[in-house]
Amino acid sequence: MQPVNYKLHSLSASDDILLKKGELLPLMEEFYTIQGEGFNTGKAAYFIRIGGCDVGCHWCDVKESWDANVHPLTPVETIIENVLAWKASSVVVTGGEPLIYNLAYLTQLLKEKNIETFIETSGSYALSGNWDWICLSPKKTLNPIPDIYKKANELKVIIFNNHDFKWAEEQAKLVGNDCYLYLQPEWSKHKELLPQIIDFVKENPKWMISLQTHKYMNIP
Repeated sequence: MQPVNYKLHSLSASDDILLKKGELLPLMEEFYTIQGEGFNTGKAAYFIRIGGCDVGCHWCDVKESWDANVHPLTPVETIIENVLAWKASSVVVTGGEPLIYNLAYLTQLLKEKNIETFIETSGSYALSGNWDWICLSPKKTLNPIPDIYKKANELKVIIFNNHDFKWAEEQAKLVGNDCYLYLQPEWSKHKELLPQIIDFVKENPKWMISLQTHKYMNIP
């Protein structure tokens, strides 16, 4: 499946300027929930999902995020107000691919409110923003920019087929020594893949298993 052309069109000159400055973002959805994956599993967090992605994973379970044009351009100040309406002490910015956009202003305002900033990214665009935690989830369809590997706190590789184990090992060689390594089964095949992942981690204990626990809990 080819990715949707994520680029926004028919913008006014003023909106285009604000988008480039990161003061407007195409907001797909936002919600307060429990982080279900990776190192921060189990923590309460406010999720900000930004529309727009050209990575094009055929197994993506949020394909509706790909086309940024169907998601409203939202002032970052409004997003911050929505965060503050809850008791969230941390925010996860995800997508789509959030690093398509300049996230410096968003994280600046979050930091001013003493809110921890987490990002989940494929790493295919240059890093912007001030982050407490960077989850790098690289994809074969669009390789990460090399600079992000040494900045990643966590490497999370989605396992869809047997070749992904080899690819995960190749990716692990590129991150820093203190980066946490996770393998996560693609959800539609998790029952089939999980036994293989368990065996692989037992043989290669530098890796850990990430599960989409929010799906087991039936929460966003």
